[in-house]
Amino acid sequence: MSFFLQEKVDWKKHNEEVAFVWEAYHQGQPYRVPITVSGSIRNLFANPVLNTTGYTFQDFFTNPEAQITCQLVYQKWVRYNLLCDQMMGPPENGWQLSVDFQNSYEAGWMGCPLRFWGDQVPDTEPILAEKKEKLYELTAPDPLRGNLLGQAMEFFEYMHHRCAGIEFEGKPVLPPLTIPGEGTDGPFDLAYKLRGAANLCLDMLTDETYFHDLMEFVTTNIIRRMKAIRQWRWERNPESPDAGQFKRSGFGFADDAVALLSLNQYREFVFPYHKRLVEEFSDGGPISIHLCGNASHLFLFLKDNLRVMDFDTGFPIDFGRLRKTLGPEVQIRGGPTVMLLKNGSPDEIWQEVEHICQSGIMEGGRFILREANNLAPCTPIENIVAMYQAGKKFGRYQRY
Repeated sequence: MSFFLQEKVDWKKHNEEVAFVWEAYHQGQPYRVPITVSGSIRNLFANPVLNTTGYTFQDFFTNPEAQITCQLVYQKWVRYNLLCDQMMGPPENGWQLSVDFQNSYEAGWMGCPLRFWGDQVPDTEPILAEKKEKLYELTAPDPLRGNLLGQAMEFFEYMHHRCAGIEFEGKPVLPPLTIPGEGTDGPFDLAYKLRGAANLCLDMLTDETYFHDLMEFVTTNIIRRMKAIRQWRWERNPESPDAGQFKRSGFGFADDAVALLSLNQYREFVFPYHKRLVEEFSDGGPISIHLCGNASHLFLFLKDNLRVMDFDTGFPIDFGRLRKTLGPEVQIRGGPTVMLLKNGSPDEIWQEVEHICQSGIMEGGRFILREANNLAPCTPIENIVAMYQAGKKFGRYQRY
């Protein structure tokens, strides 16, 4: 088992192939399925072989210098080891930094305290769990300087000052373009982080007025924050391609917690708030959504009622059934579970990729193979290579 790519790769040739794969895919004439691998900075902190920085997750969340160092080390590992259809090797224009507070940025912005657990991803504690009525005492936090986003702005300013003129591996280090909060992990997700998942579901069934008051509060403030941060970014850079466009094509969002709900519950209790987001930020074009867990029972409703045409799936997913349900024109992203990628053998991964590709999911040419989803720390590189090689073999369309 290794965490480093053993084979020597011609990065220039690889990147030329990657560009061709994606161009063919976006033109609607794919010759094979594109293959991607995504993972967060937890792959660094939870793997002592990779984490040579001496920093912890707590350092990463509290020290902007730690964020810079850890992001650079992690980006280098990704670009030289996670073999897939992404640009690899040294970056052409430089190493792009971001302000990264993982999935805690929204609840942290609302005032939920952070808790740290060693090399595991930090999380927030609900502030309405013990006293639900505290909701009516909450004030809307400042979109740019409130609570954790105030710290995000401090990190942003530090990184811009620090990155002036510095290099990493012979390439410039580029400062962040924005702070967290231009998108959203979803109003239902944020509501349960404020109230607690079990409490929120009970509120939905026993205190509908309170439930909708909370959902109204978080949705209104999510929209306000997303607009304010975009406006701030546009003022900093008036030449931004999207300047002045709150409504845009390709709008997408997430809301993992909806996997807890039945279709009827989603339709009644959460859909109206998702619809508000779409009406505020979509120009009427296709929508994309990221949903971890088994939320596939909601997918057809989302397609028909929110025009979601791009599903980034979690697990478990019946790929063949999902393709029949949604039709050939819908983009579906998914693949072997992260547990199989981490703990399985290369042969088992080959078999799973073959099974997925032959399930019918490739009909229409709108399938992207990926880990499902968010690469687990300490996944052997041999297994990533197995998924990539199997995808290149079994993901080829018959006309080629």
